[in-house]
Amino acid sequence: MPWLITKYLITAAVVVVVSEVAKRSDRLGALIASLPLVTLLALTWLYIDKQPAEKITNHAWYTFWYVVPTLPMFLAFPRLFIRFGFWPALGISALITIVSFALFAMAVRPFGIKLL
Repeated sequence: MPWLITKYLITAAVVVVVSEVAKRSDRLGALIASLPLVTLLALTWLYIDKQPAEKITNHAWYTFWYVVPTLPMFLAFPRLFIRFGFWPALGISALITIVSFALFAMAVRPFGIKLL
C-alpha cells in the first residue's frame, strides 16, 4: 500500500507541476505537458512492479497509436474555446477525439493494428 500511495503522489506531482508552470509560461507549460511524462512514469511503474517485457513494450506501442487521434483536439480546442467558452469547447473537443479515434482505429485496422 505505501508503494501505491508513492506512485499516486509522484504522478499527481507531475500534473501539478505542469499546471503551475503553465500559469507562468504558456509555452513552457505546453512543452512540459507535451512530454510523455505520464507514459514514462507508467513504463517505470510497470518495470518496478516486475511486469513482463511484453506488457511494458505493448504499453509503449499502443500509447503511440492512441496519441495520434488526439491531435485534432489540440487544433480545434483553441478555436472552440474562443467561440463557445471553456466547457462547451472541452465537451466538443472530447467528441472530436472520440470520433477521430474511431475513424483512426478503422483506418489502421487493415494494417494489422487493432485499437478497439
